[in-house]
Amino acid sequence: MLYWLVDLSDKLSVLNVFRYITFRTGGAIITALLFVFLFGQTIIDRLRLLQGKGQPIRADGPRSHIIAKAGTPTMGGLMILSGMLVSTLLWANPANPYVWVVLGVTLGFGMVGFYDDYLKVTKQSANNGFAGRTRLILEFIIAGLACLALVKLGTSQFAMTLVFPFFKEFVLNLGWFFVLFAMFIIVGAGNAVNLTDGLDGLAIVPVMIAAASFGMISYLSGNAVFSDYLQIHYVAGTGELSVLCGAVVGAGLGFLWFNAPPASIFMGDTGSLALGGMIGTVAVATKHEIVLAVIGGLFVLEAVSVIVQVVSFKLTGKRVFKMAPIHHHFEQLGWTEPQIVIRFWIVSVVLALAGLSTLKLR
Repeated sequence: MLYWLVDLSDKLSVLNVFRYITFRTGGAIITALLFVFLFGQTIIDRLRLLQGKGQPIRADGPRSHIIAKAGTPTMGGLMILSGMLVSTLLWANPANPYVWVVLGVTLGFGMVGFYDDYLKVTKQSANNGFAGRTRLILEFIIAGLACLALVKLGTSQFAMTLVFPFFKEFVLNLGWFFVLFAMFIIVGAGNAVNLTDGLDGLAIVPVMIAAASFGMISYLSGNAVFSDYLQIHYVAGTGELSVLCGAVVGAGLGFLWFNAPPASIFMGDTGSLALGGMIGTVAVATKHEIVLAVIGGLFVLEAVSVIVQVVSFKLTGKRVFKMAPIHHHFEQLGWTEPQIVIRFWIVSVVLALAGLSTLKLR
């Protein structure tokens, strides 16, 4: 909404600053951060009152983990999504269609995650949430609608192509199969972040790192001058997604204040599914789907560990890891929770730097 102040810049020149995406991204970060700081504790108190026993914990997890987490409320994603939504509506250009597409996926996935959290809390069982098949169908429907919109918004030359990092000109035209591929990217990203959310602060910091990285990618991809200099594909309009990514970073910082060990609240599927879907959608919009696998490599590792564990057990009756996702494997090996969380943060930073380096190495 503040973007409309640009219309008054001819009368008051200082308002011209609202034209700049960088300025509005900074404003979005601060606004989302302050929103979560101001209303976070109220939301936590309300959720604790409504949920009673809090989020049910997996009974097969480490004993210390079960004792430490018992009674902690979930659905903390509501804090993040509220801060992100208010900040984005305030600072982003409301006429930009990419913003609405990404917001649609984020809130849609958030609603699916919220219902899953609601079922788990009311039934007091970590395994009695949304039916897996139904949940995936809903996610694919939301992702499919978003991908069709992104294809329509893109230029005909690149709308259905897959762009490869390190190559300046090489692209692969997938035709309408690109929509299916993009749907898989968005749904996969949402569920990968969901699997990562298992320890205090473990998921939110890598999410902020990925959001900040794609905020930069969005800005560069949506700027004709910078995209030409870096020889990456120019996608007009995607620069505005930097504001949304900034809002996620700010809301994430506010949430981390309450989620730091020992957590006062868990993100829950409400937040993890929504934020993963958001990052996946931004990657598709900016034509950086493969780079997402690098920047979000930690999420990929968590998801792959679960897939390997399930496949191995079904085929051989043996488990590759002591427990999946892989962060629980390290818990079983004796690593403390802070050791796992901080080391995984370090891995996320390194992967983000590797992913961003692909912007220049072409």
